[in-house]
Amino acid sequence: MKIRKAVISDAAGIAKVHVDSWRTTYRKILPESFLNNLSYEKRTELWKNNIAREDNYVLVAETDEGEIVGFADCGKREDNHVPNSGDITSIYLLQEYQGKGIGIKLLNQLFQHLQQLGYKKVFVEVLEANSSRYFYERYGATLAKTEKIKMAGVELNLLTYEWNDLGKVLA
Repeated sequence: MKIRKAVISDAAGIAKVHVDSWRTTYRKILPESFLNNLSYEKRTELWKNNIAREDNYVLVAETDEGEIVGFADCGKREDNHVPNSGDITSIYLLQEYQGKGIGIKLLNQLFQHLQQLGYKKVFVEVLEANSSRYFYERYGATLAKTEKIKMAGVELNLLTYEWNDLGKVLA
């Protein structure tokens, strides 16, 4: 498995992982009609823009054959006004590649990048019903905030986790 910085030509592969992992991860959380309407084409355009942004750091996980099976990105959300802090905005893996240590490799590289930017604190948002929150907890994230949001007509709890010591996680 290779982890590397994404380039624009990776956008379609990232979009496929994004859509497919949403369909498996959120299957019992969001309406099926919403998940079925997710578009590879729209997500490809989204990821072309995300990769092109200088303030966004995007990684891909790819097999030895060059197939993108996961991705992650980080930066600083517009609504994050906490000094010396950044945000992990996504980590997604195709279902069949979860639980193989790829997520922690992606997380580690994101933390290295955020630490190089001088960030001392990192936030990540995750739906309470999404079991990936346990991944963040396992690697030292603590719950900072819970809020109600509406997505696809469903009221959900959005959890914000934080890490206050990147060095500890990187060790």
